[in-house]
Amino acid sequence: MSPLQRRIQELKREKNAIILAHNYQVPEVQEIADFVGDSLGLSREAAKTSASLIVFCGVHFMAETAKILNPEKKVLLPDLEAGCSLAESCSAKDLAAYRQANPELYVVAYINCTAAVKALSDVICTSGNAVEIVRKVPADREILFVPDQNLGEWVQEKTGRKLRLWPGNCYVHVEFTHSVLLQLKEQYPEAPIVAHPECNRSVRLLADEVCSTEKMIGFCRTHPAKRFIIATERGMLFRLRRELPDKEFIPVETPGCACSDCRYMKRITLEKTLACLEREAPEIVLDPDVCAKARVPIERMLEWSR
Repeated sequence: MSPLQRRIQELKREKNAIILAHNYQVPEVQEIADFVGDSLGLSREAAKTSASLIVFCGVHFMAETAKILNPEKKVLLPDLEAGCSLAESCSAKDLAAYRQANPELYVVAYINCTAAVKALSDVICTSGNAVEIVRKVPADREILFVPDQNLGEWVQEKTGRKLRLWPGNCYVHVEFTHSVLLQLKEQYPEAPIVAHPECNRSVRLLADEVCSTEKMIGFCRTHPAKRFIIATERGMLFRLRRELPDKEFIPVETPGCACSDCRYMKRITLEKTLACLEREAPEIVLDPDVCAKARVPIERMLEWSR
């Protein structure tokens, strides 16, 4: 570990803190985390932690989720500007107006949304359990799926249920293209393509497996192939390479920036994490009423996905 990483670990022990990091975080941040995972895994860890201080190395909605599940604990986010294009695509004001005009709808909200949007939803889902959650919604209820249109479209294909889809997307995943994947497949014909469901349908159609980041690890671990093409945010490749060192993982570059990095995830650094622990700030503060209302659909998700 670097001196900076060691200092973070010392402070973490002194303050009875836990560090949660998403799979898309930079390698040096993943290395100092107590738990690295996807949104569902992080939600579960946040729900069961006994730590008095939670440092969330991820984006804003994730830290909000930890606060919702731990209203009595202090939850810190190293950079409050670490947002999410998906969360920004669906405002609570717009969703409230839509619900008022369509009161019969059952709202399934992808966890990539704000606390205020969660508070207006009936159940939350992640990319890892979205199919399972939608299948458990009463068959006589029409579903509005927010905010990721591509994930919703994929869930619709997998479940056969007709969904109303909110027009939101992850700006990184929609940059992956059919043509780039075809080029990679020509170069590595033996390599299975593994894609996140936030990708466009044209990309998903080429994939051998469409799944959440956590399920990517299981798929690549059990598949006999030694090389894989990975269509998701680049940070995931660090964890794949660390846990499966005998296999090769090829990133899918995006034509727009040729990096496939989420600018929001990459706002979190070791320096900001250390400063956050030292100052115990920035802190995630939520309205208690919003917090209580948002907790209900999250707990429903955790109950339905056991």
